[in-house]
Amino acid sequence: MLQIMIQGRGGQGAQTAGNVLARAFFAQGRQVQAFASYGGARRGTPVSSFIRVDDQPIRLRCDIEQADAILCFDASLLQPPLLSRARPDTLIVVNSVHSRAEWHDRLPGYRVVPVDAIAISRSQGLGRIVNSALLGALARAIGAPGLDVLAGLLREGRQGEENAAACALGYQAAAEEVAS
Repeated sequence: MLQIMIQGRGGQGAQTAGNVLARAFFAQGRQVQAFASYGGARRGTPVSSFIRVDDQPIRLRCDIEQADAILCFDASLLQPPLLSRARPDTLIVVNSVHSRAEWHDRLPGYRVVPVDAIAISRSQGLGRIVNSALLGALARAIGAPGLDVLAGLLREGRQGEENAAACALGYQAAAEEVAS
């Protein structure tokens, strides 16, 4: 079973990203469980989205205690409460301008894939909404779901072509990080 946590701040699109990711896995024939947690429902407060993916029905009904992957929309959230849910082999995809080497120094022992999702989103006219770029990066880093499925789902929404392009650029940025 693949367990993914998405951590962001209200208004960044973390909840939407969780829903799109769950739909993408489901479209590829996988079993999916998705749920969210957020405190004061206002912009800027921490929000979490949780996704479990498996080939069999998912009967587990508790929080994700140890994630296989963490998608972090705001690098300032990579603090002990979130990191306590990561193992040494947990993949962390983070919205950041800092290099992988800098992250290795900041968080030794963690597998961090940084992607400048804000720059990608702005280049596509999406402002600071980074969910599409980060979804592409996560998909490349974990090897699923397929970019074509994600981009297709993003095209269905508002600013569909821009979001699909941001997703593809995030995928490409993560490919470069994973390959190096």
